[in-house]
Amino acid sequence: MADVEACSSRDSLENGDGCSLVLELTEDDLLFHKKKKLLNDKGFGVKEQIHLQSSMCPDSISNRLETMLRIGRIIHLDEVELYFGEFDTQMGFYSPKNELETLNSILARVNTLLSRQMHKKMNVWQGLQAAIILKIQEFGNQIKEVARIDKNYTCEKEKCLVQWGESNGVKTKLEIAYVGGAGRGAVAMEDLRVGDIALEIPVSIILSEDLVHKSDMYNVLGKIEGMSSETMLLLWSMKEKHNCGSKFKNYFDCLPKEFHTGLSFGVDAIMALEGTLLLEEIMQAKEHLRTQYDELFPRLCNDYPDIFPPKFYTWEQFLWACELFYSNSMKIIFADGKLRTCLIPIAGFLNHSLNPHIVHYGRVDSATNSLKFPLSRPCNIGEQCCLSYGNFSTSHLITFYGFSPQGDNRYDVIPIDIDVGQADCFEDCPMSNCWTTHMVRGTWLSKNHNIFYYGLPSPLLDYLRRVRNPMQCEKTLQQPDLEIELEVLEDLQSTFSNMMEILGDTDFGDGENTSWDVKLALEFKDLQRRIISSILTSCSAGRSLVESELSRVMSKD
Repeated sequence: MADVEACSSRDSLENGDGCSLVLELTEDDLLFHKKKKLLNDKGFGVKEQIHLQSSMCPDSISNRLETMLRIGRIIHLDEVELYFGEFDTQMGFYSPKNELETLNSILARVNTLLSRQMHKKMNVWQGLQAAIILKIQEFGNQIKEVARIDKNYTCEKEKCLVQWGESNGVKTKLEIAYVGGAGRGAVAMEDLRVGDIALEIPVSIILSEDLVHKSDMYNVLGKIEGMSSETMLLLWSMKEKHNCGSKFKNYFDCLPKEFHTGLSFGVDAIMALEGTLLLEEIMQAKEHLRTQYDELFPRLCNDYPDIFPPKFYTWEQFLWACELFYSNSMKIIFADGKLRTCLIPIAGFLNHSLNPHIVHYGRVDSATNSLKFPLSRPCNIGEQCCLSYGNFSTSHLITFYGFSPQGDNRYDVIPIDIDVGQADCFEDCPMSNCWTTHMVRGTWLSKNHNIFYYGLPSPLLDYLRRVRNPMQCEKTLQQPDLEIELEVLEDLQSTFSNMMEILGDTDFGDGENTSWDVKLALEFKDLQRRIISSILTSCSAGRSLVESELSRVMSKD
């Protein structure tokens, strides 16, 4: 867990010359030891106090902010970012999401201090606040995406839903529009700044398990061992969508008849996925859902036909409801501290982006009893406003959401099936490996293709080196180490050549006549082929580098 906090007065938050901000990596972070090592490598400890002088000029404040960012970026790294651990020196960040989370976490703390007006050195915090907001604006311009709005799509049902929402307390600065390549989306009606609330949903119109508890369905479902609150709400929604007098009729009327996720892939699309990770993910998910359905039906319909009418609980309708929950539900922390899986009218129109505007959401504001979606970066009028569904691979997004994201998805990794066993982790050895699982991704995401790196992840390479020489603790240009490099690259090249053969040749489909599911399947297969091809190219280029260096070393001998 990351923590960015201010020192208390006892910790000399303020003194005659200024004040300080503390950035701390807390021990309950699941990646604490790996992040600690990276912080130490960069010259930082797990708790750093950044001093700000009251007389600082804007340039000096910017320099101190950069120090905070160097620490904060590491604190906010997730597992994939930490594994590949490569800072983009050209762009100035690890990933767009990491940069936004870091900047906004520091900004949130500064805003809290300013709102309390508890410090004498307010000008210092105001200067830092201005520097952070400027940084976010500049960063937002770097990652800004242009969306094409289709004016021919009127979104009448969606407008009725928004009007219903507003009559029930919804506050929004977004309108629903049809976005080319993404379907329905939410577009800013005015220029929105960092911290502005783009959308606010009162708890009273959020569909949660509380609705099930008030229905006759709960008397039955509550007695079934192992029945989760999520499944209860799913089964309730399957019946409620047919209720013409439902409070949520406008919401259900806006839902698509078909969701077009990977769970609805037909036979041709499944066949097209042969040899891919996506095929395995879809088949496992559908098998799980079918098992879950068979455990409930037709038993519930037979025993309680009035509560569970058979016509509402077919396999097809169950699968539709599962797709609804996978693609539209959100996990929300309510004012009582309980985490609930919910359906949230209107908020479902917020599309996913690799460069989201909204990063922090999911907690009910107890003061207003509403769920708010604040902006983590600016969104201009007419621009699509997006959030992040999570750190998901394209295979997961296709399976459960039905789309492939635009741009390079840094979570598109291929796991390496290696029996690592006990983590090889020694602080005194730079090449020691604290990772028990390994992976690769497209090497075009890496900026370092030099010898010993090749655009491939260092944890994987270091592990393979130490398998061959457990005593090796550093990389050198000596003949034994270079020969190990060749073995490592040759083995990786062989492994991924086999993967490429399994994928087969490129299939271009049947152009405009290609169905939506086959098109998505082929797009994913091409993505996986592209990733593997980049690894093979990097291994080949790496072998040339090593062979050249080895020839040079041997000629000297």
